[in-house]
Formats: sequence, structure tokens, C-alpha cells
Amino acid sequence: MRYGFTTGSCAAAAAKAAAYMLLTGQVKERITIGTPKGILYEAEILDIRRGERAVSCAVEKDGGDDPDITTGAKICARVSRVREDIDGEESSDIRKTGREKGGERKVVIEGGEGVGRVTRRGLDQPPGNAAINHVPREMIEREVLEVCRITDYQGVLKVEISVPGGEKLAAQTFNQRLGITGGISILGTSGIVEPMSSQAILDTIRLELCLRREEGFDYAAVSPGNYGMEFMKNKYGYDLDRSIKCSNFIGETIDMAVELGFRRMLLTGHIGKLIKVAGGIMNTHSREADCRMELLAALSVREGVDIGRIRGILECVTTEEAIPVLEESGKLNRVMERAAERICHYMEHRAGGKMRVDCVLYANAFGELAKSEGAEEWFTLLEREQERRT
Repeated sequence: MRYGFTTGSCAAAAAKAAAYMLLTGQVKERITIGTPKGILYEAEILDIRRGERAVSCAVEKDGGDDPDITTGAKICARVSRVREDIDGEESSDIRKTGREKGGERKVVIEGGEGVGRVTRRGLDQPPGNAAINHVPREMIEREVLEVCRITDYQGVLKVEISVPGGEKLAAQTFNQRLGITGGISILGTSGIVEPMSSQAILDTIRLELCLRREEGFDYAAVSPGNYGMEFMKNKYGYDLDRSIKCSNFIGETIDMAVELGFRRMLLTGHIGKLIKVAGGIMNTHSREADCRMELLAALSVREGVDIGRIRGILECVTTEEAIPVLEESGKLNRVMERAAERICHYMEHRAGGKMRVDCVLYANAFGELAKSEGAEEWFTLLEREQERRT
């Protein structure tokens, strides 16, 4: 599969090209930068606008074969000559990223249109800064300083990174949940986009958990996706916008929560996902394991459901289809309670006894199916948290 280049690499390439054109007066239609991964990136330079004190240009993001929503977006850089204030200070909105030791060269980086701004602690950048992470900042600084050395420029250059349409793109990301407003983040630790999205999801889960710990919480509500959050809101009136979306990575989420010092976790999810956890399956993606009906059948056998209905369950395609079969047996509640018990058992086993876990199971057509013994305490806990936030 074909790899791509991060928004950070695009920003560094655009900044280097703009700096080169500003300091040499020559047009640059292609530019090469180094990435932290050690792979060179030769970028085509677009939308060139040249002036005496500033030059701007763009690089189109190519995410390779990774399904990246920023692919096709233009990452723009405007590089200008600036003078420091008389007292040597600059606006707090501007991030100073470097002055060459023993010299007068300095690169100042800030975010413009379509680049988000950090509003919460615990992220890569402090509140108030543009959401340009430290590795892209280092890449931009290194490439621009290289141009300064080549041209023997002694002075201050300001680099403003912008992404036209970035605010609209950000609506498809986790940025708003993370406390980044007004646009996308300029990201990348290797400079390369590898066509595997699992690590990006895991990185996001860890980041959300870190943010919650930074706020002083040692408990976390977790759901595989939006449906679980919507169920809690509709059923109990709790807006769990601060809950953690764990996708299919339930086991890894538990590992990270334990590592970060969480003491309690509530998992809310559809029976079709969580029934797998009742069998000790910690990655619920269908390509990893799919024994939903077998697990439902096994739990039903244990609770004395008759053999005819057991066969009926095994013939079902979805868990939603199997629920009416259990309801007809009169033992739906007992089977679901047993499922919740086993889910908590395996999650606490994964946590090594270092974290207490509760769960809530639901089905779209039937609503709540079961909840663990300690789940009621969570409703009070989350309601108090929500009241404090309003």
C-alpha cells in the first residue's frame, strides 16, 4: 500500500519553499525536505504569491492509501520578514520556536485560517497556542533555518500556517472533543502517513484518557462509538460528551486506563459489540472474532433456555434478531444479566484487578437489556459531574 505525508510535512515543505522564494527572489515549484522517518519528501509547490516582504504558497496533502479526511486539502505557509518589538517581546499569540545558537536567526510560527487553537491543558501544545504539534514545529523551523543559512540571512522570519476550509474539515475529526477550536491540527511524528489507521485511533484514545486524568478524574465512561453515547443521553438524560470512544479496542483502552491510574470504568455499548467481551474477546472488530450467536447460545444454555430456542439463536444473523427469541423463552433478563457479569469479569481480569469495571448493555429495538451491579452509582457520579460543568 502507498504511504503518504502528514500535514506537518506539507507545512514544512510549504514554509521552506516560501522562505526560499522570499530570500532569493527566485520561484521554486518543487522542494525537498527530510522527514523524521528518514524518507525524503519532494513536494509540488502551488498557489505561489510573491511580495517584497512576504511570500505564500501551498502544498496539497496526499495521505497515500490511508483514508485521511485531510487528503486533498491545501496546507499553506506565508513567510514574512518581521522585527521584534523594542522590548524584545512579541505577541503571546506567536510561538517562538528557535534562535540559532550564537546567531540572530529566528523562526516564529503561528496558525492562521483553518488551523485550530488549543483551549484545554494536556495536549501537545499549551492553551492559547495554534494546534501545530511540536514535531511539525521542529520540522518547519529546521527547514526554514536551512534556507536562512544557505542565503546567509540574519534575522527573524515569521511562518503562518493556514488551511483553507480547515474549520469545516475539523468537524469530521475529534478536535472539538479534545478542546481544539477553529480548525484542524497540524500533526505528524514521523512525517509519513502509513496506510494503517489503527495506531491513529489508539493514539486518540490515549490522548482523551490523558486529558481526563489531567482534569483530575480517576474514572472514565467508555463507549465503542456514538450510539452508546446517544443511548445514555436518551435513556438517562446524561450528555456523555466527555466519555471516551474506544472503537473496537476495548482491551487496549483498559491497558491505557490502568497505566494512567484510572480506578473505575463504565462501558456502555450495544449487545452486538459487547457480547464478544463476555467471551473474553478484547478487540470486537468482526475480522478479529465473530462468535456473537455462539456466546449468546452458551449463556442461554447456562440459564436453562430450551434447545429449540438455542437452535433459533444460532440461526440468527444479528443479536437484534436473537433478542426476541430470548424474550419468548422468558429468560431474556437472566441471560443478559449473566452477559453483563461476564463482561465485567473479563474486563477486570484484563485490568489485573487494578480497576473496577461496570457495564450497561442495550439493543436498538429493546433499549436497556442489563447493567452491572455497580452501574447505578455511575449515574449519580456522572450527573454530578455534568452539573459541575454547566
